[in-house]
Amino acid sequence: MKSPRIFIALGDPAGIGAEITYKALIDPSIRCLGEFIVIGDKTGNKIDNIKVPGVRFIDLGFIKNKVKFGQACAFYGKASANYLIRAHQMIKAGYADCLVTAPVNKAAINESGIKFSGQTEFLAGLSRVDKFLMLVVGPKIRVSLVTRHIPLNKVSLNLNVNNICETIKLTNFGLKKYFSVKDPQIAICGLNPHASDNGILGDEERFIIKPAIKKCKIKGVSGPYPADSLFYRKGFDAFVAMYHDQGLIPVKSFGMAKVVNMTIGLPFIRTSPGHGTAFEIAGKNIADPASMKEAIKLAVSSYKNSYVNS
Repeated sequence: MKSPRIFIALGDPAGIGAEITYKALIDPSIRCLGEFIVIGDKTGNKIDNIKVPGVRFIDLGFIKNKVKFGQACAFYGKASANYLIRAHQMIKAGYADCLVTAPVNKAAINESGIKFSGQTEFLAGLSRVDKFLMLVVGPKIRVSLVTRHIPLNKVSLNLNVNNICETIKLTNFGLKKYFSVKDPQIAICGLNPHASDNGILGDEERFIIKPAIKKCKIKGVSGPYPADSLFYRKGFDAFVAMYHDQGLIPVKSFGMAKVVNMTIGLPFIRTSPGHGTAFEIAGKNIADPASMKEAIKLAVSSYKNSYVNS
């Protein structure tokens, strides 16, 4: 099996994306995993001027001056979106097998005039796929999300039998293809406290979640379970959460430094560190590259597993 070719999009120039990418790639145990191509801007700052032997850097030339770290602005937002667009174009053309994306700032991208709710949705839009999934992978657990970047007061309105069923199916598919789990055991979270206590605390479990589980007809899927006590239970290969924080809080509680965000359903493998731009420490050379390293490792292992399980 050939080594994968991996694109890394540097994310918001004012954040820690370039720093954690550099720190990850100077580690020989990471650099030997594949062929790396970094997409971004060479800005002249020592902290983000990536020069690693054997690593190709594609300078888009979007930024002409030294970056002002820690400052969200439309110009930097537009630059980070351009990195994603160019990476997607090149992957579509067959120049790479995987994409690892450094953190971006949603507000900055939207301020630039580009409608943007998250890298997951943006890449799905570029790929023209409507069935996709955010799978968050931690040291001990994996969690997929039915709803992602929407306000909490709109979660219930955005839950239906079809999107829950589709999330379960994609989770099952991803576990088999990218993690080589032969017979996935998947636990489904309830939405309400105590999974509604048989309808006392809400009716989404009875009328939406249970029918979705039944509709899937996938062996090994069970629930809905009360979310407050579910994530420490053993024997499950993944959990399906109804909304963003319900799933991400437990994953990150098990080990924030090694959390990775993965998109299932794209025509290529995409992973990302599980943290944000960290503007408060950008440019100080103190950012921890652990999550970026894990994102790269997951991209490589997923590529190898998908080759075997194709």
